[in-house]
Amino acid sequence: MKKYNYLRVSIVAVSLIAVFLIVRAFLFENYVVNGKSMEPTLYDGNLMMVNTVTNNISNLHRFDVIVFHATEENDYVKRVVGLPGETIEYKDDQLYVNGEYISEDFLQEEKENAETKPLTEDFTLLEVTGEETVPEDQIFVLGDNRGDSLDSRSIGFVPVDEVVGKVDITYWPITELFKQQH
Repeated sequence: MKKYNYLRVSIVAVSLIAVFLIVRAFLFENYVVNGKSMEPTLYDGNLMMVNTVTNNISNLHRFDVIVFHATEENDYVKRVVGLPGETIEYKDDQLYVNGEYISEDFLQEEKENAETKPLTEDFTLLEVTGEETVPEDQIFVLGDNRGDSLDSRSIGFVPVDEVVGKVDITYWPITELFKQQH
């Protein structure tokens, strides 16, 4: 009787692991953070799992952390700040979308402790991109390390079809798993 239960549990366990590996292979990709542009949210060398099912505009939301193809050789990780049809402006270190103030709570501690102020220099979308609004099927992204980030202020808008997916889990170092707010 015990052999039957062990066999049954083993088959279920192996089946669950196989299903997990298959789902993971088709729905997620692993990435390593390279650089400081997303500090203090992500650090150089962090390992993260990216949900590749979320790469269309209806699944993207303001402040999602995403990975996108920046060039043929490089993928970048940044935060979505502007969605299609929106105007973006930074004034006095504060984000305004369509003229309305939007709080960036994830940067509050960084703003308070920054050696140089402001954390984000003033700009309008028109000044940095030549456009008044974010074009259809494109997004405006910024790194959390505003003083040291190659983002939409210099590379322009990101086409939605270049988005790989959303960062769902940072799993290395292992302490990052305990900081997740999902």
